[in-house]
Amino acid sequence: MDAYFDANLANWNERARLHASDTTGSYRIAQVLAGGSSLHAIEAEEIGALAGLDVVHLQCHIGLDTLSLKHLGARSVTGLDFSPDALEAARAFAAKAGTKARFVEGSLYDAPNALGAQYDLAFVTWGAINWLPDIRGWAEVVAAVLRPGGRLYLLEGHPLLNQCEWRDGRPAITYDHRTPKAQPLAFDETQTYTGDARPLTQTRNYEWIHPIGDIVTALIQAGLRIDFLHEHERIAWRAFPEMIEVGVDLFVLPPGLPRMPLSFSIGATRSA
Repeated sequence: MDAYFDANLANWNERARLHASDTTGSYRIAQVLAGGSSLHAIEAEEIGALAGLDVVHLQCHIGLDTLSLKHLGARSVTGLDFSPDALEAARAFAAKAGTKARFVEGSLYDAPNALGAQYDLAFVTWGAINWLPDIRGWAEVVAAVLRPGGRLYLLEGHPLLNQCEWRDGRPAITYDHRTPKAQPLAFDETQTYTGDARPLTQTRNYEWIHPIGDIVTALIQAGLRIDFLHEHERIAWRAFPEMIEVGVDLFVLPPGLPRMPLSFSIGATRSA
C-alpha cells in the first residue's frame, strides 16, 4: 500500500499548492477569509446545528471547509490531513481569516492517535473515502474519534457515478462496483478537478470504489446508528463534460438522460 499512498501524497501536495492559489473561484477563498462559508447547499442544509460542538474535519485538504464550520458556529474545529502542503495552506488561511483552528498532519487510519481527542461531530465530504482502501478501517476511525452520542456527517460522490466514464454523450459503466484493496484504480490526470489550466506534474493517483452497502455496514459494525441515507442528483464538481451547473457549484446531468444518483449523504450517531 505504501506505493499507492506515496503517489497519492505527491499528487495531493501538488493539488494543494494549486488549490491554495485557486484561479477558478471553486474554493471560495475570499468568501471564507471574510468570515463566510465555503459549504455547498447540500451539506449546509443537512449538517444541522453546530453551536457548542467540537468538530473534526477528516481529510480536510486546505482547510476552507474546516474554517467554515467554525464560522457557522462550531465551538472548536480541528482538521486532519496527510498532506503537509495542504496543511501549510490551511494554517495560512486560518491566520488570514483570524479564525481559531487546529490542523494536524497524519494518515486517516492513524487519526485517533494523531488527534488525541474525541469530538461531537466528524465531518467528511466530497472526494474523501475514494482515496481509502479499507472502508471498515475508516468506519472504526470515525467511531474512535467521536464521543458517545457524537455524529458523523458524510457527503460523497456516489459509487455508481464512480463506476462510470463519459462515452458518446452519456455515462457508461466502466468499473466494478467494488475495488479490491490490492488492486486500486489507477488514473493519470494532467489537470486538477477545479478546471485550473495549470498542469499537474504528479499525475498518477489511485482510488477505490466502495459500495454504499459496504459503507453502511462498516459504520453499523463500528457501533454507529444510521440516522439517514440520502441520494442526490447533484454533485459539487463537473464530473462529466456536458453536465449543467444548477445553483452555485453544483452540477447535474444534461436533459434527455435518465436520472441517476450522483452523490449521497449519511448521518450516523455513535452509540452512548
